[in-house]
Amino acid sequence: MIKINLVREGRAVRGAGAPAAVPGVAAAAGPGNLNNILIIGLVVVGAVASLGYWLYAKRNLANTQATMEQRKLEAQKLESAIAAVNDFQKKKDSLQKRIDLINQLKQNQKGPVRIMDQVSRDLPDLVWLDTMNITSGNISLNGRGLNPNAIALFIANVKQDPYFEEPKVGTIAQQSVNPPVYTFDMTFGFSYAPKTPGQPAGAATGTSTTGTTGTAAGTSGTASPGKPGGTKK
Repeated sequence: MIKINLVREGRAVRGAGAPAAVPGVAAAAGPGNLNNILIIGLVVVGAVASLGYWLYAKRNLANTQATMEQRKLEAQKLESAIAAVNDFQKKKDSLQKRIDLINQLKQNQKGPVRIMDQVSRDLPDLVWLDTMNITSGNISLNGRGLNPNAIALFIANVKQDPYFEEPKVGTIAQQSVNPPVYTFDMTFGFSYAPKTPGQPAGAATGTSTTGTTGTAAGTSGTASPGKPGGTKK
């Protein structure tokens, strides 16, 4: 009797029906996966680098904008300070002009008084003035004297006065005989700064009074007829 083991045969048949592994296919599958991994890694690295550069550029842009805003605020503060300085300078210039004007007015007010005082110092006894006009740095006066010598002494005093220039005498005429009275008139320039010794007449520096007119009444330097002549001190 012949016995056949069908189980072993079936197993052998099933095992023989499965395809055998191909060595080339397995070898080809390994390097492809590595390339894919490398490509994915490069893409990830590029994305991370791009993200980092974008964040860096964004931070720089924010810093630049903040710096620009700060500079704008500083520029506005500087403009305000410059405007304040300019306004202060304008006010200072305006105040200085007012001060100069006040000083000029004071000088002009003192000028005629000083001139009249200087003339009265030069005026001797027996001579008095009727009128005195001050115009544009020149003095013109009319007066009377009891004798020609007293009038000549007054002219000499004016000539030697450091504040006055060379006088120009007009006319000297006898007005009355009893008592003897003589009239005269003359003109001369003046300066607020005295002439130095040896300096020619009219060369003294100073500020003259422009457009100021003064009139001295005939009471200045009046002397009684019986008083001897002399120069006032």
